[in-house]
Amino acid sequence: MSIQTAAVVGAGTMGNGIAHVFAQHGYEVTLIDLDTSLLDDARSTIESNMARQVEKDIITPEDKDASLERLALTPDTAAGVQSADLVVEAVPEEQPIKADVFGTLDEHAPDEALLASNTSSISITWIADQTERPDQVVGMHFFNPVPVMTLVEVVCGQRTSDATFDTVSAVAEDLGKTPVEVEDYPGFVSNRVLMPMINEAIFCVMEGVAEPDDIDTVMTLGMNHPMGPLTLADFIGLDVCLHILEVLHDELGDDKYRPCPLLRRKVAAGQLGRKTGEGFFDYE
Repeated sequence: MSIQTAAVVGAGTMGNGIAHVFAQHGYEVTLIDLDTSLLDDARSTIESNMARQVEKDIITPEDKDASLERLALTPDTAAGVQSADLVVEAVPEEQPIKADVFGTLDEHAPDEALLASNTSSISITWIADQTERPDQVVGMHFFNPVPVMTLVEVVCGQRTSDATFDTVSAVAEDLGKTPVEVEDYPGFVSNRVLMPMINEAIFCVMEGVAEPDDIDTVMTLGMNHPMGPLTLADFIGLDVCLHILEVLHDELGDDKYRPCPLLRRKVAAGQLGRKTGEGFFDYE
């Protein structure tokens, strides 16, 4: 099918970034969130990020204005998805919330609409089972910051059709992204490889092997990583890292994914990284 209009459910960091790239690349897009203050913040963030793109000559001022004209915002999920060809869910990584959202999308989105999840760890097969259209459900895992990062993991659930995969992959390419096909296993590829490295870096801190700055320096200078694992963990959010590791540990049953006790302690203390001003580094 041809995708002309999109809707994004969830106006947080990932949701507003996804809406940004859809609008920038010519799609009529509706950004949906029950919290109207989040919608206001999302609109400001998108405008600011597009202004930055103008300053860097990535887009023209006319492109920016046209993109913002294509962006609509609403707290009404049913109304926001009623004419969408593709809906991308970007709500918090909690199964009850996902189940509720996909039940609503299944009820109110057009019968032919494709439903995608930006989940970083929850099973696409399980998400699809919350609907009456499991063949039209797929993972569309973007990376933060969405307007900059070019990878999208396109995750096939047990019943995702070839047509759904092909259509969503083509949309990702149209958004200037590189789609990679991934099967529905815990953590997909990105987090199954990344999170054990972050976890091991945290064990190095806990065991006194080296200070956080020095661990990151080893990985940036010695391994040519653009960002050290502890800085990256703070950027992602330590609570998010913990959640993904718990999913990997629970579903794969291997102790190599056991979250470091120091990670659990920092999350319990509310030291979640950049978003709280303190994680492995101080951002105040």
